[in-house]
Amino acid sequence: MAQLSQPDVAIFEQSSAEATTRITKANKHALDFMMGAQKVMLEEMVFAGNELLERARTETHLFSEFISKIAGSHSVKDLKTMCEECGQHQIDFVRRDSERLFKHGERMLETTSNLFSSRPN
Repeated sequence: MAQLSQPDVAIFEQSSAEATTRITKANKHALDFMMGAQKVMLEEMVFAGNELLERARTETHLFSEFISKIAGSHSVKDLKTMCEECGQHQIDFVRRDSERLFKHGERMLETTSNLFSSRPN
């Protein structure tokens, strides 16, 4: 078997060290990406849970308000006014809910973009 000369050994060791460095950097970037993705998913689960609880609370409040207004109405005119007011409340709720979800969507797109844009140097 042929023996490697001293310059060949040095070149081989240098290329091995560079390959090891590149693999280490690639592994670090992969780990950073996975940790970032895990963080985003956890934040999404927390956000979804909070949104569900907030929505249930708001719906319960609107329903109890609706029931109390039905109980307090004594004529058809009162029922008509109550339905108009409750309809407007429901429309306002849907509008606020849609705006909140749209802002959340923008934030998620920005977070995901930042996660993918953190490229290795």
